[in-house]
Amino acid sequence: MSTRNKTYFISDLHLGASYISDPRQHEMRVVSFLHSIAPDCRRLYLLGDVLDYWWEYRNVVPRGFTRFFGALAALADSGVEITWLKGNHDIWIFDYLPSEIGLKVHDGILVTELDGHRFLLEHGDGVGRLPWSFRRLRSLFRSRTAQRLFAAIHPRWTVGFAHSWSSHSRKQGGYVASDRAGDSLIEFAEEYSRNPSNPKVDYFIFGHCHILLRKPVGNGAEMVILGDWISRFSYAVWDGNSLSTRIYEE
Repeated sequence: MSTRNKTYFISDLHLGASYISDPRQHEMRVVSFLHSIAPDCRRLYLLGDVLDYWWEYRNVVPRGFTRFFGALAALADSGVEITWLKGNHDIWIFDYLPSEIGLKVHDGILVTELDGHRFLLEHGDGVGRLPWSFRRLRSLFRSRTAQRLFAAIHPRWTVGFAHSWSSHSRKQGGYVASDRAGDSLIEFAEEYSRNPSNPKVDYFIFGHCHILLRKPVGNGAEMVILGDWISRFSYAVWDGNSLSTRIYEE
């Protein structure tokens, strides 16, 4: 009898980030985690910013992440359902990873039922109170015209630019967790739960904020922010009856 009855949620790995001191060790820690969950994993949800930067050109893809992609492919080949929700760093996944690995890619809010419970999943950059400048930038990154123009630039320029932007954002506090980092997501979940026109959600799960947080949000629902794999190495697991947050230790 199969013992694969668990669903795992993980986000904000930022693989390939220029500010990671040892990228290979960072990737291997993630791969070790994926190997550790293989015996009991039924579903795996990657809630965005898994890669610090990714762009698929029509005929080429970026170098790197070989062991990580191999571990995902091994899970998929063994029957694990893998769903990758796009974040603000890995927006530009198109058809390569779905076709080569056998995973599903989703952009935006995903509401799904797991073992009779309803989950609302989103990276966290597309819900709640968003600054006007961020909304404009988010819209630009998803523009087909802007994507075609970006694709016309040689990778020697775009890859370096993307990593420099990410590093600058971190230096400016873009990944520094604060006590108020999840406020807009809490507000979104509470408002959603109070609205009688919305279907009842049991669990709201987000990433993006780089904090590990679990909080009741009304109407019997709970919200979880998954933390990150830069310093926390945190994740959530659903066993069919209850949801728990954990820290991965090799």
